[in-house]
Amino acid sequence: MSPRSAGPRPPRRSRVLPDLQALEAFVAVCDAGSMALAAQQLGVSQSALSQAVKTLEADLGTPLLDREVRPAVPTHAGQVLRERASRLLAQARTLVDQVRASARQAHAQIHLGCVDSFAATVGPSLIRALSGSAQQMLMWSGLTPALTQQLRGRELDFAICTDSAIDDPRITQRLLFSESWVAVFPKAHPVRPLASVRELAELPGGLPLIRYSQRSVIGQQIERFLRHAGVQAPRACEFDATDPLLSLVASGLGWALSTPLCLWQSRHHLDEVVVLPLPATRLGQRHFFLLAREDEWAGLDAHIARIARDVIRQDTAVAIHRAMPGLPADALSCPDEESPP
Repeated sequence: MSPRSAGPRPPRRSRVLPDLQALEAFVAVCDAGSMALAAQQLGVSQSALSQAVKTLEADLGTPLLDREVRPAVPTHAGQVLRERASRLLAQARTLVDQVRASARQAHAQIHLGCVDSFAATVGPSLIRALSGSAQQMLMWSGLTPALTQQLRGRELDFAICTDSAIDDPRITQRLLFSESWVAVFPKAHPVRPLASVRELAELPGGLPLIRYSQRSVIGQQIERFLRHAGVQAPRACEFDATDPLLSLVASGLGWALSTPLCLWQSRHHLDEVVVLPLPATRLGQRHFFLLAREDEWAGLDAHIARIARDVIRQDTAVAIHRAMPGLPADALSCPDEESPP
């Protein structure tokens, strides 16, 4: 056995790095030539300043001030530290300024990802309302799974999605608004108002259910709602987007479950369909959330959430109720305050 493998090496003692505030205190004492004056300049007590210098000496293992003379003067090691600490402190202040400047610059261009139905309806008004918050706002649209992945990968700064089940403690979630499911039928196929969602399973006429695809969050949520309601509808056509889905319904080829926002996105079909509100149930809504990385935007995420809710209340909800007057008042609703997901 070689001498090197005779036993484990003792752990190396890590070097103690001096605290920047302690360095600032020491440099202030050297520059002022007096503990009392340096303490006054820094706005601390003389005893706190003296203790900071003594701690710095203990960390470095050498005296930094010659206290045998009055006023105390730097030792040789103290003179070296004073010169180099002054440069280090200047660099630290520059670093802080640069980081703050980069944060301000980041606000100059914001990447916001939204699900398609939000981007096409609320998006334009939201961009106008946020025009003073950033010099350039870039809005991307897509499906929730892709948007959350882009947020994690820092391709997006914020994402507005319809699923709060994000397993990442670094991502904050703010509830923006909720909307209720509605049933949509061809105009030539009148249906009476529903007293219970279970009546969807007993619809006459044999119309098939036109679905959103299972790779979309809305498709998955509707399937959960149908199971909750006890509705077993055979699969016919499936789509990622509302426009082709609503086109088939308008043509009399089936019925669908959708939401007020999705219908508003494809509102050119509204004259050819009948929108039927559904009785309220536990799974009868989908919810929109603003997702952002925690503690990176100095309150900008809260600002975007407030603006989005204002746009929904004052613009989008008003237009939707005007176009679909049969919807209940709470078919699209925003929380009054910050609400947990």
